Amino acid sequence: MTEPTTRTMPATALLGRRGEDAATSYLRSVGMSVLTRNWRRRLGEIDIIAREGVTLVMVEVKTRTGTRHGSPAEAITPAKLARLQALTNQYLAENHDRERGVRLDLVGVRIVAGEPHINHVRGISC
Repeated sequence: MTEPTTRTMPATALLGRRGEDAATSYLRSVGMSVLTRNWRRRLGEIDIIAREGVTLVMVEVKTRTGTRHGSPAEAITPAKLARLQALTNQYLAENHDRERGVRLDLVGVRIVAGEPHINHVRGISC
């Protein structure tokens, strides 16, 4: 099965991809190494897995064009956080990477006048 082209992707998927691209560029600009994007398992997906020094950083990216559906931070419910923590544990188990520090971050991206504005929240929890 091939990846959909940008011509066949729904508008929300295109917005999400644009937000993840902006988040990836931002994380690199602040010195993080991006290891992988869109790490998927049955339970869900981790948008970006990065490293900051010796810390492994799991990054959830939320992209918005307005506030009608709330802020990016409001999208992180207790259920979403629990799923991200379970995915993090699965990644660590599969990659034998339990001895390093791990952190879960949120990168909120608001597209304003066509430009991405980044809000990086380190160490999210509910």
